[in-house]
Amino acid sequence: MPHPPETTARAAWMGQLARAKPDRLRALFPDLPPHEVLRPAEIGTVMVQGRAGGTGAPFNLGEMTVTRCALRLTTGELGYGHVQGRDKDHATRAAILDALLQTDQFSALQAAVLAPLAAEEAAARATRAARAAATKVEFFTLVRGEDQ
Repeated sequence: MPHPPETTARAAWMGQLARAKPDRLRALFPDLPPHEVLRPAEIGTVMVQGRAGGTGAPFNLGEMTVTRCALRLTTGELGYGHVQGRDKDHATRAAILDALLQTDQFSALQAAVLAPLAAEEAAARATRAARAAATKVEFFTLVRGEDQ
């Protein structure tokens, strides 16, 4: 059963906030609004699973450090932040943005925070792809007369 569009959109922006560089996120969104901390930012580990070929049976790849945070804005919206690594400020800022993106500030925050992050992520992905493409080797065979 597919997820509702709002769930898919929220998952997309939460992923984008989690992948953002902490310093860049702080620069784009410097001031934190008043909020109530439900679960203070805490550091832990999660088990990362992989699948052979992307479709095979799952196997445990190893553990990864994550930081999570849960909070509530004074207007009542709940926000959650889960980020890779040990940056408590990043998790808190991601949780606040998650909550704010559920309000009428969505359009303004999308333009001020999400759009620049998406553009930077796309540029970084294109740069990585170009570097990888530069190492690509093209193999070809020549048709010889006796093969015909």
